[in-house]
Amino acid sequence: MLRLVLFAGLLLFTAGFLSCTPETWTGRVFHNTTAHYNGYFYAREEINRIEKIIRLNHQDDYNQILWLFPRLDSLKAKAYDKDIQEAIKMASISIQRHPGSKWLDDAYLLVGKARLYSFDWGNAIQTFKYVNNDKVTKDVNMRHAALIWLLRTYTEHKEYNNAEAVIAYLLKERLNRSNRKSFLLNKAYYYQVRNNYDGMIRALTEAESLLTRKDRPGRIYFIMGQVYQHLGFESEAYNFYREAISTHPEYEVDFYARLYMAQVAEISRSRDVAHARKSFKKLLTDSKNRDFKDKIYYEMGVFEEKQGNLTEAIGYYNKALRIGNNNLVKGDAYFRLGHVYYDSLRNFEMAQAYYDSAVRTMPPSRPGYAGIKQRQEVLNEFVKHYKNIKWNDSLLTLSKMDTATIRKLVVDKISSSEKPVSVKRKREQRVNTNTSDAVVQQEVSATASGWYFSNQSTLATGRVEFVRVWGKFPLEDNWRRSARTVISTDQSVASAPSDTESKPEAPSTTDKATEAFKGLLGQIPYSPQQKAEALKKIETSLFALGDIYYFKLGETKNAVLTYQTLLKRFPDSEYEPEVLYKLFLILKQTDEVTAQNYALQLNQKHPESTFNKLIQNPNYLAENEQTQNKQKLLYQQAYFHFQNNHLTEARRVLEEARGMEETPFTPYLLMLDILITAKAGDKETYAAKLDDFIRQNENAELVELAKSLQEALKASNKNKEPDKPVYTRQIEEPHYFVFSFDPSENLESPVTAFLNDFNRTNFRDLQLKVSRTELNGSQVLILVSDLPRVSTAIEYYRLIAAKLAALADLKNRKFNTFVISKGNFNTLYRTQKLHEYLEFFTKVYRTDSP
Repeated sequence: MLRLVLFAGLLLFTAGFLSCTPETWTGRVFHNTTAHYNGYFYAREEINRIEKIIRLNHQDDYNQILWLFPRLDSLKAKAYDKDIQEAIKMASISIQRHPGSKWLDDAYLLVGKARLYSFDWGNAIQTFKYVNNDKVTKDVNMRHAALIWLLRTYTEHKEYNNAEAVIAYLLKERLNRSNRKSFLLNKAYYYQVRNNYDGMIRALTEAESLLTRKDRPGRIYFIMGQVYQHLGFESEAYNFYREAISTHPEYEVDFYARLYMAQVAEISRSRDVAHARKSFKKLLTDSKNRDFKDKIYYEMGVFEEKQGNLTEAIGYYNKALRIGNNNLVKGDAYFRLGHVYYDSLRNFEMAQAYYDSAVRTMPPSRPGYAGIKQRQEVLNEFVKHYKNIKWNDSLLTLSKMDTATIRKLVVDKISSSEKPVSVKRKREQRVNTNTSDAVVQQEVSATASGWYFSNQSTLATGRVEFVRVWGKFPLEDNWRRSARTVISTDQSVASAPSDTESKPEAPSTTDKATEAFKGLLGQIPYSPQQKAEALKKIETSLFALGDIYYFKLGETKNAVLTYQTLLKRFPDSEYEPEVLYKLFLILKQTDEVTAQNYALQLNQKHPESTFNKLIQNPNYLAENEQTQNKQKLLYQQAYFHFQNNHLTEARRVLEEARGMEETPFTPYLLMLDILITAKAGDKETYAAKLDDFIRQNENAELVELAKSLQEALKASNKNKEPDKPVYTRQIEEPHYFVFSFDPSENLESPVTAFLNDFNRTNFRDLQLKVSRTELNGSQVLILVSDLPRVSTAIEYYRLIAAKLAALADLKNRKFNTFVISKGNFNTLYRTQKLHEYLEFFTKVYRTDSP
């Protein structure tokens, strides 16, 4: 009977639940119960699963300060996309079916988390803001929780101003214990993302007393130790590492805490370096640390580097690279080696190789990666120019030797490379070296010139490291494939033939020497033109190195030395105005006298250069831009008159524009003047102006246009019977000195260099310019301009004639020298008949000679 009554009561009670509304007591109990244990419960389980996946996907980098929270990764988020959708679906059930339950705000909070973890920033922010509304929930603690998650979202989305506003607001609120702990950890995480480690450690210190076992306190204590060590408080770091160990954390945290204690404990207390080294060795011998030996060696390298023992540090870093498979450790070891070779040893080539390896190995998310990659890119550019200078200098030195001496150097180098290597040496290298004939060529060149390549110890280190990092790639730059051969007798085990296969006969030392000698001989610059090209490469690379030192590395002292070397080796360098200006800028703060000396040189030698004008008038660029704008307006007017065949008016407007100071727009004015001349029908002047424009202008686009116009003019005159040239004696008109020769003579480089030197020595005040043009492709003309009048031209001709006769490069060569007025040169260029002018020159100018 009692059972029947209870059963009837249960039926009535259940019916009441099913028929109730949220406003009734029974309805609230029903909705709260079903909302919690159905939708909300399953949504929370999905969120917990997602957070576990994020934690497992995150790889801690113990070389850096560990992240308080695992970093979110948009690519890895795809792995838990279904869980995200399920969490939102289940939370939505609680929200939609039980709108009046007390779990409504909790469900919305789970939706916000799901949006955050799926990188749906906008909806996540709106959801957390929605929960922070007294119309949604009266639970102030839940509103605080929503604001804390809003802070996390702003931090992840890099909305730092909004994050600061949330922090400022929550600091004024009274938070319960759970929310206060969560707030302090998220505040510390925000400061960590902003690299504000002082703010981070303050927040963690406040949170320390609130931590529970669920918070993995050992990990947090370890992070606090890392932050204190980073800030230089090694005693505090030691205490927190010890505190981390006392919580019995996961083994990896325990291991690294003990490892870092060896870094800070002994040195900070007793300065007992030997004891610290003993601690490292103890960690090495512990069998449990077998998988962490690379990290131990890395930390030993860091320790020795701090003590100034660079050789030992390099050895330990290389051991870390050799025995480990952890790319995080490898990346940092490469970086530390690059840092040592660059900052301490100043070996740029080794530094470049290690920085290159660091960038290839490190994950882009590593803190400081952008700076490391930038340094790698700068060093790549630096080493390219650095090697270019060394290589071309070496080749120029070899060009002074006879072939027998060069061959002997090659044979000696190959013979030394084939000497038996000791067991100890093999153990040190631990890799096979694959030396190409190109490397031998570089070594031979270096031996001759005294460059870095003659240092066999450094060479071996660099070669071994390159092969180990990049594999056996032959040098490709400018090397003839037919001349390439393998010199090393070592081969990798993987490529060794089996016992049943016949092994190819190894080439003899003589054969190797012959091949290497041929390859090297093809690189040596013997002709004057080849030497000039090698020198030009050196000049260009010296200028580039100076700029890299100055602008990209911030090493002004080295920039000054490089620029000074450039000016000393190449006194007529095309870069001289810019180099003098940069030397002035660098030195004016530290050495005013020297800076003013460079400014004076610039003013005397290049008075019309933009760089000189910048020194004389700091507002030059702004004023120059105003002038350009005026010239552009006048150009539009002149072009309008040109199109309408009002050539006289077009010339008048154009002359007004050209009367202003020279600007980057001036070449366009000159080109319009040329077009006006062409339209006026004066072909002789038109041809002369085109030639002058091509020789004197640096605007590549306009020069190409001028060349195309020049070709069109030549084509139009090709089928016409040329007029007999008429030359006249023009005493007061400016003259050219001309050196003409057949292109097959290859005299351009030595003659140009000779003329520049002659002008600087004998006619410096005239600021003569040397340029080049051609007549019908059959004669190259090297021109010296502008000799102000005929008397100066004759004097120039007499002085240089004796010098040319003694020039070794001109012996047994065919060439002509003469002077010519600008007007007569226009006629010569139009008719292209050199022999007729030479007859005129012999009759007229020679008779004027005393």
